[in-house]
Amino acid sequence: MKILICGDVVGKSGRQAIDDHLPELRRNLELDFVIVNGENAAHGFGITDAICEGFYAAGADVITTGNHVWDQREIIGYIDKDPKLLRPINYPTGTPGVGSGIFQAPGGRRVLVIHPMCRLFMDPLDDPFAAVENVLANHRLGRTVDAIVVDVHGEATSEKQSMGHVLDGRVSMVAGTHTHVPTADTQILPGGTAYQTDIGMTGDYDSVIGMKKELASARFVTKMPQGRLEPADGEATLCAVYVETDNASGLAKRVGALRLGGRLKEEWPL
Repeated sequence: MKILICGDVVGKSGRQAIDDHLPELRRNLELDFVIVNGENAAHGFGITDAICEGFYAAGADVITTGNHVWDQREIIGYIDKDPKLLRPINYPTGTPGVGSGIFQAPGGRRVLVIHPMCRLFMDPLDDPFAAVENVLANHRLGRTVDAIVVDVHGEATSEKQSMGHVLDGRVSMVAGTHTHVPTADTQILPGGTAYQTDIGMTGDYDSVIGMKKELASARFVTKMPQGRLEPADGEATLCAVYVETDNASGLAKRVGALRLGGRLKEEWPL
């Protein structure tokens, strides 16, 4: 199976990159399944139902989020109606929405997507490792599902790397999101799980993690309150990771970073 996971979409320029590139990528790479992290898509903060529909129209099968999932209040009433929109799985019991799901891919294949959020330097949610284990207790790669993708949303590289090693051999891919900067450690771990600590953002890289650089930098330089951050609006780089899984085992047989457009050097996984 051929799967693409797109990193955090930031603002209008990031949404435009999805609209411009994802349909063509879906065709040219013959993708079976696409995940888009959309937690910063609504002017840098959260996501709306209209943006979700736009991502689906462009070719996304599932949308993940993160710590900004509730920034747009309207999503609270929408998320229970859309099982393809995932919030972090380790929110407390009773939180609207779900953090994992099994989704159909061509040929009747089943893809399990799990979306934990880390705790180091983040909100103090429930244990993300235990939350993932609870899901995996009922599903086995290559048996009950054909692929398992984990979007681990977190600040600390150590916590995301630990998630990769703990899950090695039991899931197809562990892909990190949240820091908005792509890491160079794309690899297949010893047990056969593809891994990248952070995919990077789909946004304008002439910025501070997707936000206009002048205002964001002033917060550090002056140490004084500034206005609300605004997304940078230059051409975005679409950052993603591509993974091919073995049809029998569901483990990774190929993985590579993908970067397209904008300021970063273009990179293709094939």
